[in-house]
Amino acid sequence: MAESALLLRHGFTIAAVLAYSPTTSSSRRARWGAGQLFSTSLNISTSSSSPVVRARHGTGNAGVRVAGAQASASAEGASKCYRVTVLPGDGIGPEIIRVAVDVLRLVGSQEGLDFEFKEMLVGGAAIDAVGSPLPQETLDACRDSDAVLLAAIGGYKWDRNEAHLRPERGLLDLRVGLGVFANLRPATVFSQLVDSSTLKREVADGVDLMVVRELTGGIYFGKPKGFGINEHGERIAFNTEIYSTAEIDRIARVGFETARKRQGKLCSVDKANVLEASQLWRERLTIIGAEEYPDVELSHMYVDNAAMQLIRNPKQFDTIVTNNIFGDILSDEASILTGSIGMLPSASIGQSGPGVFEPVHGSAPDIAGQDKANPLAQVLSVSMLLKYGLGQERAAERVEAAVKTTLDRGFRTGDIMSYGKTLVGCLHMGEEVMRSLEASLPARASLH
Repeated sequence: MAESALLLRHGFTIAAVLAYSPTTSSSRRARWGAGQLFSTSLNISTSSSSPVVRARHGTGNAGVRVAGAQASASAEGASKCYRVTVLPGDGIGPEIIRVAVDVLRLVGSQEGLDFEFKEMLVGGAAIDAVGSPLPQETLDACRDSDAVLLAAIGGYKWDRNEAHLRPERGLLDLRVGLGVFANLRPATVFSQLVDSSTLKREVADGVDLMVVRELTGGIYFGKPKGFGINEHGERIAFNTEIYSTAEIDRIARVGFETARKRQGKLCSVDKANVLEASQLWRERLTIIGAEEYPDVELSHMYVDNAAMQLIRNPKQFDTIVTNNIFGDILSDEASILTGSIGMLPSASIGQSGPGVFEPVHGSAPDIAGQDKANPLAQVLSVSMLLKYGLGQERAAERVEAAVKTTLDRGFRTGDIMSYGKTLVGCLHMGEEVMRSLEASLPARASLH
């Protein structure tokens, strides 16, 4: 199958499931257009305590990607230039994405990678500015980039808007517009934060699972949907859960490939006892598993039981694959196992084109502008961007290691604070991650 061949051809890193490397054409570069340079619009820090190595905007090897686990640019001794569309969005988004871009710039200088950033509007900010949650200019910029770094969207301000003018509509349309159909959400309990989990230490310690969620089908997109009046004159609302075999098969293969590169166990979650869509889902997963992935242990579980088992015994899971709505719910549940949703990144990827890399958490409007947000999920999303979107595994490992080192040094934001640790704000946490990153290995700024 085309999707399976694509996955196998590109290979995988430890956490990566799907790497792709379409060459950025000259016409795609020309369409990049006149956007705001991110460092200017968000006043990226240049203080001595958080130095930022500026991305060069020369020709370099712009648009060239390295797939899977191939050698990084620094190993080859050549500089590569990537275009990243940055979507700060709403709430705490601008605060946390500022930290993430600082980190991406610095690790790029260490690995011989150049980045060009363009900030674009999305969500509530876009509604206020131009009357649309996803302006066409934003979608065009995303399509013409090598990767999309998204922070968060939404807020109380827009809760009463009509459906097409809700910030969340922009996110859904972005996913469809980029053709990203697979969402990968790791839920890993850091040893430094095991006591922050709401579960007992013996239950939470060692949890390391991945939720593979179908992203562009199911009840969120199915038609018909809407409001009406029934035969009794009562107002009704309805949505449609619908999946084709092609939609199921492609996400199934991502799930199997993920499991194959982890512990070889895949749990497919559905509700086949009552839903026809789930019955087709289970049928296709069973067939593909038997015919294409006999080496992967496949199990099936009803969604209500899966929700219970994630709390009761989460270490039984390695990789979970499920539909859009079940994945939305279960991945949020899995996130709390880690102690804070502020620690969880995600990647949304397709067969070609740029992926979208974002933290799992929302825009947290109640703490926006107060320097209280935890930026680590956004920083870890940078790591996923480097792995999935650009195939730069070593750079990704540097970022992950810097986060762990910062936690080892005792720094905590409020959501993960514990006795004896040092409470810091968003920007201070970012500075400490930068220090950890700088201390890891000698920077390669001299190559520039």
